[in-house]
Amino acid sequence: MGTATYQSTITQTDVDSYHENGFLVLNEVLTPDEINELRTDATNICRGDYGIDIRNYSPPPPDANEAEILSRYLCIHFPHKLSQTMHSYLDHPAIVDVLTKVIGPDVKCMQSMLFIKSSGKPGQAWHQDEDFIPTRDRTLTGAWIAMDDATIDNGCLWIIPGSHKHGVLWPQQIQDDPRFDCASESWGFPYSDEDAIPVEVKAGSIVFFNGYTLHRSLPNNRTSGYRRTLVNHYMSAQSLLPWRHPDKSVGMGIADFRDIVMVAGNDPYAYKGTEDLSEASLRPDGRGGCETWTTAKTDKTDS
Repeated sequence: MGTATYQSTITQTDVDSYHENGFLVLNEVLTPDEINELRTDATNICRGDYGIDIRNYSPPPPDANEAEILSRYLCIHFPHKLSQTMHSYLDHPAIVDVLTKVIGPDVKCMQSMLFIKSSGKPGQAWHQDEDFIPTRDRTLTGAWIAMDDATIDNGCLWIIPGSHKHGVLWPQQIQDDPRFDCASESWGFPYSDEDAIPVEVKAGSIVFFNGYTLHRSLPNNRTSGYRRTLVNHYMSAQSLLPWRHPDKSVGMGIADFRDIVMVAGNDPYAYKGTEDLSEASLRPDGRGGCETWTTAKTDKTDS
């Protein structure tokens, strides 16, 4: 991972903007070599180079080209469990720089997701990431790494600025809009689609957004190409993470999901150790693959 060229440009104005708007964009902070490294690794995962004992993996035809290989899957959950390359981007200096400024000195990661939105593939309806990853202190933050230019045409993020400030998790409902995969959508919030803004960014940019920020993406309407993104989720390590506990007798007040990776500072709960609770899985092609894809060992979120 070629990170030697990164130099922090984050100012207090940027931090204030994140807290006011619920998101922050770092433009083109990954190098071309880093972008190519991530793209190559995404293909390697889908081709089965890291093994085939992965939930929902099916080998491609021997003569499949890269486009055919990538179009078989919409999302890879927990790619950092498969690939050291993906793992190495959990603590990319640009990510750590922002997170330590917006959520504090001690930061842990609990999830990674690799989205491969090929041409014609659906987006995700309005949602808040905190619906899927419940934190106690509202520090949940997504770092959305653009591996391709993300545009309106190919399904960039749309965000409702300031929507995180309510501190409310809006209700969710099943939706059958063909523009989106089959995940539920949030509703009942005091905004309309007209309040949203597209977050178009160049490859190598990183979009940070709060776990309560309402966001969605639309389909990739281009005739070819991808909107590939690596999305990692973080929170303050000073908070417990009541995501899922293997011991059902443990009350949610003290439940603490310990399949984490520390990326900055100290872990106040290091005495608990860590556990290998999550496993990599591939979400197949189709309308999000939800018809055949089932949760592995943890819940999921979408972006």
